[in-house]
Amino acid sequence: MMPTTAALPASVEPDVLLGLLRQLVWESCDILRAYARGEQPPFGYPAALSVDNGGEGPVSAADLAVNQHLLDGLRRGFPDAPWTLLSEETAAEQMASGEPLPGEWIWILDPLDGTKDFLQGTGEYAVHLALVRHQRPVLGVVLQPEREEVWFGLVDGSGSSGEAWCETRSGERSPARLSQRSARSELVLVASRNHRDTRLEKLLEHLALGDTKAIGSVGGKVATILRGEADVYISLSGRSAPKDWDMAAPEAVLIAAGGAFSHADGAPLLYNRGDVRQAGCLIASNSKAQVELCELTRACLAEIDPGFVL
Repeated sequence: MMPTTAALPASVEPDVLLGLLRQLVWESCDILRAYARGEQPPFGYPAALSVDNGGEGPVSAADLAVNQHLLDGLRRGFPDAPWTLLSEETAAEQMASGEPLPGEWIWILDPLDGTKDFLQGTGEYAVHLALVRHQRPVLGVVLQPEREEVWFGLVDGSGSSGEAWCETRSGERSPARLSQRSARSELVLVASRNHRDTRLEKLLEHLALGDTKAIGSVGGKVATILRGEADVYISLSGRSAPKDWDMAAPEAVLIAAGGAFSHADGAPLLYNRGDVRQAGCLIASNSKAQVELCELTRACLAEIDPGFVL
């Protein structure tokens, strides 16, 4: 059951939507795992894992197959729902004007977050689905196919909490378990293997956190916080920045679980602004030291990169 406080269009039955999302993510799981193992994907998708390395990163046949599956599934399940569908694979065409998409409700999808990890065989990739209302996420789904687990997050009317849980394919549910660590020297950082530069290294040295875990995919990183294995994730834009579809679903689940996700100046992340880039310094955490981390980060960045826009 979805919480009665979950914000959804009046015409959408919460349990029907949740049932459809379960079906779509597990079908997407089967598609991606088939491609990852060199097997014939279900539902008639092409067997060859072709890869296009143009644009801002690789796009594989697996990305495109899951993208089509999710978009088609949402359209069939709710043909008259008052929402617009936006995905990483359709954004270039839909957002060509640089204007926000019209409408109160926007689905933001990433059919394969962590394509490089998927192609490299690390298993650290994810599928993201987020429902956004008035530029803020109200529902998030993060699937981790190789772990066979999916996280659901439903943000309540306050926008700062809700309900979050993990489900297995069999339907077994377990709640989020954010850690209680609050001392900076005890906080475990979850970070990327590849997206690190000198500024980030200097910032991390200044913050003096505890251990570090290297995980691919933003969804995978946030899931480690949800399981209590890590406490902090920091995104610091360099030559590129994460996009709406990287952040919306993980943020929704983390906020619903009682965690925190904001710019380093405390400003919330906003979606469907006409610019899909989530630039600046973004900090996600178990919330116990979020204010302190933001304050220290602002002071540090003011010294090492005075012109940086948080």
